[in-house]
Amino acid sequence: MSKKCLVVDDSKVIRKVARHILETLDFTVDEAVDGRDALDQCLETPPDVVLLDWNMPVMSGMEFLRALRQSDLPIRPKVVFCTTENGMGHIRAAIEAGADEYVMKPFDRETLESKLQIVGLA
Repeated sequence: MSKKCLVVDDSKVIRKVARHILETLDFTVDEAVDGRDALDQCLETPPDVVLLDWNMPVMSGMEFLRALRQSDLPIRPKVVFCTTENGMGHIRAAIEAGADEYVMKPFDRETLESKLQIVGLA
């Protein structure tokens, strides 16, 4: 059975690139345009992993992450933050808020695959 990834990004281009890479890694991919949309989808059908953008309208990546961690899902998806924010403070904040891993944009297949391996999904 293939693993499911929810790609959360307000950029259509990034979602398309991520989808392409993930599908070559045998993931089934769903997309969300912001954190609110992503949260609704996760509560309805939790994916195995969420590839999460930091800066989005409506609900940011951090707000989504906090809400997801407070939800009563029996099995929480792994969360890989995907962002242009590369300061150590951002990385620390993301990990403290419950992110499992962190990938910098722009990313390639190799980088994304290694991060998914780290969280146990590749």
